[in-house]
Amino acid sequence: MAGERTFSAVMVGPAAGPLPPSLEPKVFEGICPDIVQVVHNAKTRRTAEERSVTEQERKPGDIVSAGTIIHSVLDQGFVRLVDFMGGDQAVVRAARVSVGQESKGELKDRQLIDYLLSHRHETPFEHSVFTFHIKCPIFVARQWFRHRMASYNEISGRYTRLEHEFYVPERLRKERGPDYQFELLPEEDSELLRQEMVEHYRRSYELYQRLLAQGVAKEHARIVLPLALYTQFYWTVNARSLMNFLSLRAERHAQEEIRAYAEAIMQIFAEKMPWSCEAFRKYYLPSRQAAE
Repeated sequence: MAGERTFSAVMVGPAAGPLPPSLEPKVFEGICPDIVQVVHNAKTRRTAEERSVTEQERKPGDIVSAGTIIHSVLDQGFVRLVDFMGGDQAVVRAARVSVGQESKGELKDRQLIDYLLSHRHETPFEHSVFTFHIKCPIFVARQWFRHRMASYNEISGRYTRLEHEFYVPERLRKERGPDYQFELLPEEDSELLRQEMVEHYRRSYELYQRLLAQGVAKEHARIVLPLALYTQFYWTVNARSLMNFLSLRAERHAQEEIRAYAEAIMQIFAEKMPWSCEAFRKYYLPSRQAAE
């Protein structure tokens, strides 16, 4: 089943290549060398399979690293799927366990997922879980972290020397009336202000470096850096909470920058749980569907 990981002790066959030093039998004293070779074969085959899937799923603008698709977002950010458990069939099994049943075939299973979302029966979707690696500006992360039904671990500016990585919008916006409506600044005005932003980032980072050089602790030196600084974090979230995130952040009133990340997340959701994503789009983003 898509998304599920299995390991079988009966994986046998010719060696996938010589064992690397880390897997040589001498390292595993007391473990059968044949078992070590089997583990190596399985790992090698899985790496090749992931690389093949990666090439098939790759989209324009995406970066491929170590068999994983990295979706580029904004000027220096990304979304990377680190791990995934479950899938559409996991939702089906969780929903049908209440009546002692499992899969009834693709057509009926898809209809079940459609029914669940059309009636907002969402708990079965908690049995599918995503882990993402995110790189985004701090101001985007602060909006992101308001979605509390998830687990987060973020890079620490107390322990890590932060990089000179700041978000610079391609074109600056100005407000146009209420209800979060905006329009682009004239190109010439926008470019002049963008250059001022870049210079401000440069001066801020130079001050940060001077503070560090004078022995100021990282936890104090970091406070001079702007909200445009890029941060990184891991985000583990079940499909129910993921859909809540997308319903708010892929919506037209969301800030454009976090909406760009929501679009990347939506693409991954569609790849891993196509039936659920299709029903989600239908019932949770109807205005978006009509616009498309």
